Amino acid sequence: MTRPRSCPDLYAAAAAALLVTAAVLVGRYVYTYDDLIVGWPPLLGRWDPHLGPGTPAAVLVAAGVVAYGPAVAARLPWRALLPAAWGTALAWTWSLALIDGWDRGIAGRLTTSQEYLSVVDRWHDVPATLRDFNGHILLHSPDNWPAHVAGHPPGATLTYVLLDRIGLDGGGWAGALTITVGATACVAVLVTVRALTGERLARRAAPFLALAPAAVWMGTSADGYFAAVAAWAVALLALAVTRRSPGWAAGSGLLFGLTCYLSYGLTLFAVIAAAVLVLGRRGVRERPVLLAALLAGAAVVPVAFTAAGFDWWEAYRLLVTRYYEGAAGVRPYGYWVWANLACTVLITGLATVAGLRRAGGVLVRRRAGGERADGARAGEVRLAFLVAAGLLALLAADLSGMSKAETERIWLPFALWLLAACAFLNRPRGWLTAQAVLALLVNHLVATGW
Repeated sequence: MTRPRSCPDLYAAAAAALLVTAAVLVGRYVYTYDDLIVGWPPLLGRWDPHLGPGTPAAVLVAAGVVAYGPAVAARLPWRALLPAAWGTALAWTWSLALIDGWDRGIAGRLTTSQEYLSVVDRWHDVPATLRDFNGHILLHSPDNWPAHVAGHPPGATLTYVLLDRIGLDGGGWAGALTITVGATACVAVLVTVRALTGERLARRAAPFLALAPAAVWMGTSADGYFAAVAAWAVALLALAVTRRSPGWAAGSGLLFGLTCYLSYGLTLFAVIAAAVLVLGRRGVRERPVLLAALLAGAAVVPVAFTAAGFDWWEAYRLLVTRYYEGAAGVRPYGYWVWANLACTVLITGLATVAGLRRAGGVLVRRRAGGERADGARAGEVRLAFLVAAGLLALLAADLSGMSKAETERIWLPFALWLLAACAFLNRPRGWLTAQAVLALLVNHLVATGW
């Protein structure tokens, strides 16, 4: 009897489920809270079964995408598909966030003592604050910054400071901006996939990107906003190399520079950018000015912050010291180096694990000469290469030791690129159901927080 092609996918999903189970059991019964400093390992949160005002909407959005998403994505004109994907991602993220209610789910997220809005009042003089920023990173420095402020370059905090300055103050506006911008990340991934691999694969990936389990943490975490900026940097680079456009290249560089001043760890997006340049190398060879435009754009934000008095390299050095002065100095690397991957399963879903298995198979067969690099197969190889670059960046973050816990939030920018692997899956409705059920269970059973 011939084994169904879906069996290896199910085996991969089952192995991922076992990884999550092991992370939960080991975290609860081998380690203590004082070891891991998370309430419901491997997630930062606590066990809290609950319903909320967003529950009916979340169920309806999930049911709609499962029932109609693949067909709509296949037939809708491309220009209509992109806003439809964004709208769906918005509805999904908002409804999941509102399961926890307006205050706990949205308005209060970015106003806690460790978050960005808690220090907005300290930025009366922005240039002076930038010059003095590094003096408050270490845990024992005077008026030390809260954890999230100290843990990121000042571009992250400055975003919310500027929002406050234009009159949109408070957690409600900050949460709304973060969700709205963060939801565009799925559009950026779709634009990239279409430009580099073809429209067919982008359409197949669209429902999975719109209904991502990552939306549980995209609303409301500033890392969702970071994910969108990084994703658009990649998307503009993909457009630059495929359309031979120096303008797109300069825009991409500008966003890459901004990305590095939102989060230190997102410098690893250089791996994904390199993959885009490899896939678009013909365009780069034909118009070498693309690289010059990219580098010129990338210099703008670093030059501006440096001129204002902020030293990125010194800040990162101080951050490493601060990192190990706090929870990271306690959390065991031997647990988190693999439990982080269990968190990745929870934000990307079992469908993504099955998709990654298929992407790996595509690359192996291509290397062995079993796949012809033309037509649809060429697009699949290119998508598998792009996804592999995203996975490589994530694994580098994991092995670095600078990611111990909270990766369900911190790794959102990388997770979106893994979701694109779902384009390889057959029977999308079944896998979309698994994605939706996972997100709904996590959001209803665990009170996530940071």
